[in-house]
Amino acid sequence: MAFRSANINVMVRAAEKAGRALIRDFGEVEQLQVSRKGPADFVSTADTKAEKIVRRELEKARPDFGFLMEEGGAIEGRDKERRWLVDPLDGTTNFLHGLPHFAVSIGLEERGEITAGVVYDPIKDEIFWAEKGAGAYLGDRRMRVSGRTRLPDSLLATGIPYLGRQEGAGHRQFLAQMAAVMAQTSGVRRWGAAALDLAYVAAGRYDGFWESGLSPWDVAAGTILVREAGGYVSQIDGRAHKLDSPSILAANDRLHRDFVKLLSATG
Repeated sequence: MAFRSANINVMVRAAEKAGRALIRDFGEVEQLQVSRKGPADFVSTADTKAEKIVRRELEKARPDFGFLMEEGGAIEGRDKERRWLVDPLDGTTNFLHGLPHFAVSIGLEERGEITAGVVYDPIKDEIFWAEKGAGAYLGDRRMRVSGRTRLPDSLLATGIPYLGRQEGAGHRQFLAQMAAVMAQTSGVRRWGAAALDLAYVAAGRYDGFWESGLSPWDVAAGTILVREAGGYVSQIDGRAHKLDSPSILAANDRLHRDFVKLLSATG
């Protein structure tokens, strides 16, 4: 039985409670009230409801911590060194189209470093969690990144730019990256939920993942999952990754350098 700290227990409880609410709304997705935030960027009543549940549960246990949330933005707490990074519905577009692939993502930042993360997939009832120095887990099972060592054997995940996001040069850059990856690997998947993509790298289901233009709440939990599972996280060009970095590349420890070289060669 894996030992879960008090912080992890709080995060898991909040994610699972929000996940149950999302499943209820997912069953009635056609009746949800939906408003547009921008082109191909939606927010639904399910997003805001799930976020309120997560915030309420976390505040109940840690009333002094701050927040950085996708819908609610930044909320400063009395404790200036600790805050929660929350994406209550990662994969909103999937959710609104009836695609059963989305997650609740919660990261804990302490003194500028992510020290714990939880990603919960309510449809599959899979809870991915990690804490600094304690390893990464899927439920009670220890996770490790894949052991593949050759690009031709590797399976990658990515996020594809769309209407209103990284148009023009960003789209052209991505097409160049895809051409390079297609020529050197066994496949690419695009499932539309970055937190789960990173969790799958940690679990060894993917050998790597890359994307540009993500927000801190998209990657906070996923990055510590990958690192505690023995993988590496950087920017696409190999530089150190921070929460506000413009890109992310996560991979197993044996292929990370090769993926950086492959994608960096596209310019």
